[in-house]
Amino acid sequence: MLNMKVGEYVNEYFARTLTIANKMRVHDEKMEDVVVIEKILRSMTPKFDYFVCSIEEFNDLDTFSIDVLESSLLVHEQRMNGHFVEE
Repeated sequence: MLNMKVGEYVNEYFARTLTIANKMRVHDEKMEDVVVIEKILRSMTPKFDYFVCSIEEFNDLDTFSIDVLESSLLVHEQRMNGHFVEE
């Protein structure tokens, strides 16, 4: 079962998940991005629950991209950890 581990960073989890998804695709597994996105959202740690709910509520996951999801979760993670990028 693929789940985000407590203390694991978003970019580490995405790397692990996308590696597995790409290996499955290489072996002729037909997997659309929406399936990967749904799996990622279901398997995030509880600290992301309210953010995951808002993504599911306000976005059409059929047109949502993995890159947009990753960047949104990275920004959220940075805000939770107090790392703000100032311009």
